[in-house]
Amino acid sequence: MNQISSWSIKNPIPVILLFIILTLAGTISFTGMRINNNPDIDFPLVQVSAGRPGAAPAEMEVQVTRLIEDSITSLSGVRRIYSNVGDGYSSTTIEFELGTDTERATNDVRNAMSGLRADLPQDMQEPSVQRIDITGDA
Repeated sequence: MNQISSWSIKNPIPVILLFIILTLAGTISFTGMRINNNPDIDFPLVQVSAGRPGAAPAEMEVQVTRLIEDSITSLSGVRRIYSNVGDGYSSTTIEFELGTDTERATNDVRNAMSGLRADLPQDMQEPSVQRIDITGDA
């Protein structure tokens, strides 16, 4: 290390020239970078909405939401499950690991919902499964 320092002090021109070249290369590279305020990142999110008119939130939680959550938990790549229950509706959002194919995840959730339909109350509307596309959003 001591040899590099002493050589640089004795020969400042190559060191200064190297510094200028690296600075120019960095500046040119930085200005050539593509800047995107909203990068194209595909978050694999799927939402399951279920409705049962006239049902209380506690009823929806026990008879619908917990069954949906239990059937989805066994799917591969599930990161988090968020559920929202209200008067006559249940909304469950499933967040998959990054890199999971959104179409495959949506189809897996649809298959889980079709297998679960027999366990849900008969007077309930068919649960709808849709993927959430937030590409380009803030």
